[in-house]
Amino acid sequence: MQVIDSGVDGVTLAALEGRLDTATVPAMEAELLGLVRGRGLVLDLAGVRFVSSAGLRVLLKAAKAARSGRLSFAVCGLQPAVQEVFEIGGFLQIIPTFATPGEAAAALG
Repeated sequence: MQVIDSGVDGVTLAALEGRLDTATVPAMEAELLGLVRGRGLVLDLAGVRFVSSAGLRVLLKAAKAARSGRLSFAVCGLQPAVQEVFEIGGFLQIIPTFATPGEAAAALG
């Protein structure tokens, strides 16, 4: 899992790669929650091919942290398998999703 932090249109863009599962979430959680401080956050999940319940939990935690700080939070670039997990879990109603980082940044900015 690699988190790439780059500022785009007043929000932080983090591109995640690999799997969001019980093996990768503990190392990534603190870094992800640190990114939610001070600016809006867009997570580009185009490189994520699998999300487990542990991965969904940390995404929900980041979304709640952003909301509590009155910051924006969104994900983009969902692969079909990840999109399906979001649909089944009801996360499409909880976390704003966009096709591209640019669309997400424009909507949040």
